[in-house]
Amino acid sequence: MRVRTTNDITEIESIIKRCEVCHIAMADQDNQPYVLPFNFAYYNSCIYLHSDPTGKKIDILNHNNRVCLAFSTDYRLYHQNENVACSYSMHYRSVLAYGKVEFVEDIDRKKEIMNLIMKHYTGKDDFGYNQPAIKNVKVFRIPIDNFDGRIFGYRD
Repeated sequence: MRVRTTNDITEIESIIKRCEVCHIAMADQDNQPYVLPFNFAYYNSCIYLHSDPTGKKIDILNHNNRVCLAFSTDYRLYHQNENVACSYSMHYRSVLAYGKVEFVEDIDRKKEIMNLIMKHYTGKDDFGYNQPAIKNVKVFRIPIDNFDGRIFGYRD
């Protein structure tokens, strides 16, 4: 069985929307990798994230806003022979996405984005936000430059 690559946007969006978290990879000033998990939303070829307004990730992104996001889902262990370790593998679907982080400062836009994120997890997008909380959250928008999808073990 071979890994199938895909650039089909419908298939890529389907994989992304089934994921519970994404991992964002960034590089610090010494070109050291730094990877963190995030809750997210996907909408109109953009990934939306939120976080605390300070910390290492913000320092890194202020210096270098290029990122790679990793999404993966549908893991299923399989084997050809249960007594042969090398015959075991994992079926999966995954997407890598590349782009540049843009910080969102407008309060109304931050609320819209937070509602997109909440909709991904709850199906609901009409939450209220108090002023201090929404002012003190860092919201990111990442327009995606390109996607790279991989599927292993699934025929669809």
